[in-house]
Amino acid sequence: MIKEVLAELEIKNHPLAKALFKNDTCKVLVIAFKKGMILKEHKANMASKLIVLNGKVIYIHEESKTTLGQYDEFEIPINQIHSVEAVEDSLCLLIQG
Repeated sequence: MIKEVLAELEIKNHPLAKALFKNDTCKVLVIAFKKGMILKEHKANMASKLIVLNGKVIYIHEESKTTLGQYDEFEIPINQIHSVEAVEDSLCLLIQG
């Protein structure tokens, strides 16, 4: 699945997210970015953790910015409006539940 997402990203002009796993209580998404792509403002309605597998992204909430590099993890507060910007080509996992 991850290789498919990376291949599909080559023809996209926005971040690409696909579910790797999903059940009634948990979801794992892979999110791929090209440098400069922005995952527009949104909020998570359940406990979530963003893990950077490679590359570098910036988690943006209001005036706060947190830079995350390879293997960094970030707990996303429930219902916090945020966006994510890719500083480099990046691959992330989002674990929810």
